[in-house]
Amino acid sequence: MTKVLTEPRSIRIKGRSFLAVVLTPDLPFDDWLARLDDLAARSAGFVLGRPVVLDVSDLEIDRPQLKALIAELGNRRVSIMGIEGGRPSLVEPGMPPQLKGGKPAADYEVPKAEAPVADTGAPATSGMQTAEASQQVSPEVVIPQHLATAPSLVVRETVRSGQSVIYTQGDVTVIGSVQSGAEVIAGGSVHIYGALRGRALAGCVGNADARIFCRKFESELVAIDGVYAMTDDMDPELRGHPVQLWLEGDAIMAEKMT
Repeated sequence: MTKVLTEPRSIRIKGRSFLAVVLTPDLPFDDWLARLDDLAARSAGFVLGRPVVLDVSDLEIDRPQLKALIAELGNRRVSIMGIEGGRPSLVEPGMPPQLKGGKPAADYEVPKAEAPVADTGAPATSGMQTAEASQQVSPEVVIPQHLATAPSLVVRETVRSGQSVIYTQGDVTVIGSVQSGAEVIAGGSVHIYGALRGRALAGCVGNADARIFCRKFESELVAIDGVYAMTDDMDPELRGHPVQLWLEGDAIMAEKMT
């Protein structure tokens, strides 16, 4: 008889922080969904494949309404990973869980399938904090390592279509251009020395004073502190010119730079 010896194996539980897109719907849902469809049509894939949190904090809705909204988002291939706010009775088994205490991501790693597109440009004496090697990141997204104490990140080449540069700790400066289908997401301001043809999101963790600067404005989408503007929302006279953008109230303002 063969005796099989089994040893108890520990379960590894790890903490993770991920940068999620937070959707904040408003009533009536039909109108809000129409605006979401318009955003998706103008900027394809902006929420597809991303962690998405549904914030219902300020909505007076019941469970059937919430379930219907989640179903409508599912039909649009928007997968909700969690629900923020609302009464505990809104959520039942089988629905996305309720989330509390969301925090901005702290550490990222460079995917092995892509070469790094960024260089921090910081002095050699700065301390480096890297992400755990086991974290999985999809190969089309480039998320550079950063210095935990550095106020800015410098990207020394063009950000290509399909790539993302995410740096929540401060400003991002791109020496090259941001191509169509690429994006730069910064906790502070975004500075682009070339053309901005893709997406630029500044103040992503709550910084209404952040700004976006570019030498040639041809952007698909810009955002500051969660306020978005599409190409069609901007003055066509800005296209092709050096531009700076900032936030006033709930509106993105823009002007040419000389």
